[in-house]
Amino acid sequence: MIISASRRTDIPAFYADWFMNRVRAGFCMVRNPRNPKQTTWVSLGPADVDAVVFWSKNPEPMLRHLHELDTMRFHYYFLFTINDYPVSLEPHVPPLAGRLATFRDLAGRIGKGRVVWRYDPVILSACLDAASHRRAFDKIARSLEGYTQRVTISIVDLYSGTRRRLAAVERLTGDRFVRDPFSLPRLEDLVRGLSSIAADRGMDIQSCAEDDRLSRFGINPGKCVDDGLVSSECGITVSSAKDRGQREKCGCVRSRDIGANDSCVHGCEYCYATSSMERAVATYNAHDPEAEFLAG
Repeated sequence: MIISASRRTDIPAFYADWFMNRVRAGFCMVRNPRNPKQTTWVSLGPADVDAVVFWSKNPEPMLRHLHELDTMRFHYYFLFTINDYPVSLEPHVPPLAGRLATFRDLAGRIGKGRVVWRYDPVILSACLDAASHRRAFDKIARSLEGYTQRVTISIVDLYSGTRRRLAAVERLTGDRFVRDPFSLPRLEDLVRGLSSIAADRGMDIQSCAEDDRLSRFGINPGKCVDDGLVSSECGITVSSAKDRGQREKCGCVRSRDIGANDSCVHGCEYCYATSSMERAVATYNAHDPEAEFLAG
């Protein structure tokens, strides 16, 4: 079993102590995000966990626990999201320089093959045009050269909640977001530019939850929860069966997510797992690191 920690919230940034307490206990409890009354017991025993996939924008609080995970013989890797967005979109994400330093520190500790850079999602607007994305991507890629082997990108999916929050950002900032990025004639130039930059920095570039529309620009569909990466970096074989609980275009293999929606307090306006910052803050403030559940 692969543990996903987590698509729903940033466990390394905000709930690292809870995660380690549950690892020591050997299990955690998880609520069904669609039916909170339905709960599941999930083993976190080393014998039952093939690998842990950490998703984070700031895994620095997790670094102090890595030695213990290694001692317990856990296999794991990190999906580390780094964009260079304004505070209007990412109000509580640490400064870019600090995140880049954390990325390099983490890769130095566990190896560049076990830290995947996610430039995700690509949001286009009057201010965040193709040229600004190329500059930001190149700046980050230069800083991470030699510290990762892979970068993953996706084009933003505008769910109803995302549309509502971005509309509020528009009213506040005067910016105008592109609702259908694939309709832009210059999207091809942008995607080909990102692919070229990644190749120049020795990084394989893949897409996340996209169809073959990016393949013709040189970026093939990838897997974030990746059986191939687990095999190459952890030396174990896991099932290659697709996770049917994810979006149709998602290529990830099966995993068990132990996070909770409405619990991440980065406050990113495009987030699909946070319906309300007020709910997320309330969940975070009520969180008990000794509890079996992350939330509630």
